[in-house]
Amino acid sequence: MTSEPRTMGDVARLQSASRQRLREFQKLRGKEVTPGVFWDIIVITAADESQELAFEQQITSKLERNELPLGVRYHVFADPTGPKIGNGGSTLLALHRLEGLYEDTLDNFTILLIHAGGYSQRLPSASALGKIFTALPLGDPVYQMLELKLAMYIDFPAHMKPGVLVTCADDIELYSVDDTDAICFNKPGFTALAHPSSLSIGTTHGVFVLESGWDAGDRNQLECKPCRRFLHKPSVEMMKEAGAICRAGGGLGNIGDTEEEDFVYTDSVYYFDRPTAKQLLEILREIGTLSCEIDAYGDFLQALGPGATPEYTKNTANVSQEEEQLVAARQKIFSCLQGTPLNVALLNNSKFYHLGTVQEYLHHLTADAILRAQLGLLSDSSGIDQLSPESCSQVPCIIESLVGLGCDVSPGSVIEYSRLGTDSHVGANSIVSGCCIGENSTIPPNTFLHTLSVPGGYATVMFGTGDDLKRAVPSLSEIHKLRLLDIDFREAIRCLGLKVSENLFSCSGKARPSLWNARIFPTPRTRPEDSVVAVLEMFEALKGNSAPQLEDDVELLSIEEILRCKDVTRMLSFRKQLTEEISQRRQVGKSKLNAL
Repeated sequence: MTSEPRTMGDVARLQSASRQRLREFQKLRGKEVTPGVFWDIIVITAADESQELAFEQQITSKLERNELPLGVRYHVFADPTGPKIGNGGSTLLALHRLEGLYEDTLDNFTILLIHAGGYSQRLPSASALGKIFTALPLGDPVYQMLELKLAMYIDFPAHMKPGVLVTCADDIELYSVDDTDAICFNKPGFTALAHPSSLSIGTTHGVFVLESGWDAGDRNQLECKPCRRFLHKPSVEMMKEAGAICRAGGGLGNIGDTEEEDFVYTDSVYYFDRPTAKQLLEILREIGTLSCEIDAYGDFLQALGPGATPEYTKNTANVSQEEEQLVAARQKIFSCLQGTPLNVALLNNSKFYHLGTVQEYLHHLTADAILRAQLGLLSDSSGIDQLSPESCSQVPCIIESLVGLGCDVSPGSVIEYSRLGTDSHVGANSIVSGCCIGENSTIPPNTFLHTLSVPGGYATVMFGTGDDLKRAVPSLSEIHKLRLLDIDFREAIRCLGLKVSENLFSCSGKARPSLWNARIFPTPRTRPEDSVVAVLEMFEALKGNSAPQLEDDVELLSIEEILRCKDVTRMLSFRKQLTEEISQRRQVGKSKLNAL
């Protein structure tokens, strides 16, 4: 997240601008849009064919329910089977697919490219249906990340020459500009949005090195500047050496170590024009078959600007495999893009939010009063909100869910697309997604609970909201370094009555043991509430409150395996049923109020 707006006036302008964009988008939902007013093409990338099908089903459903603008060409493009190609590889292949579909017609089109591929291991409630379809407590019909992005970018197409805007599925950019200003994507090459951020945030993002000769002290809400070079996740020392650090009132470069107002401009989304898209297609022709992970930010943007150097092409410190192929691909990218201009639109009154992890998701939806105020997020989007967005520091968040009488949902927890039975209790800082919870049930605090439809019934997975599902260990002898529900994983296995063996994990090939591929969840149950009971009993065994519930001769599944056989159609049907029932209850409530 970026640094805070500087004044209360900035905060008010940011809120006003964001709410206005939401209102403008709401007017377009379910309506035919005219050329030049909205995007001509919207492309969403997917990790594989299964995810592609899931995304297409959801877009079709949204169009049928008038939740998206009509008259737009919506596409989902899956990555090919084989090695991961990264969002850079997905960008190249998406351009290739579009070229095959539209050819020279693309010379007239504005295109939004959203990278939504990946299995969301850091926010597994989005793994089955996709991060771009993560629901938010906002709008009627309820918004998902897709609608929010379309709303926040609603001003762009009218100020854009034909080309492509690239963004990711799990971030939100809010900004305000002066009344007479507009972000114009009309320059050759690349144009990127840039946000003032702390130096610590800069170390985990891309950082722009601006041309010298301008004063950072008297900043307008929007300034467009040429960029000398781009740094990808640099150290503070690298930022200083490159002259990337700014100081309010002090310009660029030569910043001291103790200045509190030091900041850098960090990246979010970027645009490239139609001639540059053709350059990128030439890169793909030179590379041929993609066999390594290319980054659409680090590998593309580091090649741009007059100060770009090729040193980064050989930096494979964070690459585990395919080093030779990656270096060769980067060198082709650098050679082809070298000298291409990089311009930045400095959004000096802006906020950048990332919702890609469990902790970020919980924080922004339940504890971030600023974001709730800026977007008008509700505590309960399923009915009449019991808490105003600014009323307290932390609230529960209920999205498209039915909560029975006497239920207690603790502050800091999110309930989405679920049914909670009478007198059930959800502890603090938990996520309940897609579940049917029986009466008088208790969900412990700091618990992630998610039910998926699969052939034969329903499977529920449970982790701690602090568990790291991506962390892998080299061998079985080191599984004690993994933690399940804040318990040493070797100890957790013992509590569950299981034995450590290679069969305990579903990983194959070069994959290593992790919570993601640990076979610890019961096979599907016929009723969704029974699958929840099964994993809650597992929790009791882990805490030593009951005898082991799982035996090593019983077939168990990992979340990785459950996701492979997910039944998307049934999951969407469950969501639709909930939404319809909620809508009916709202109508009944309104009728009773009118009768009074």
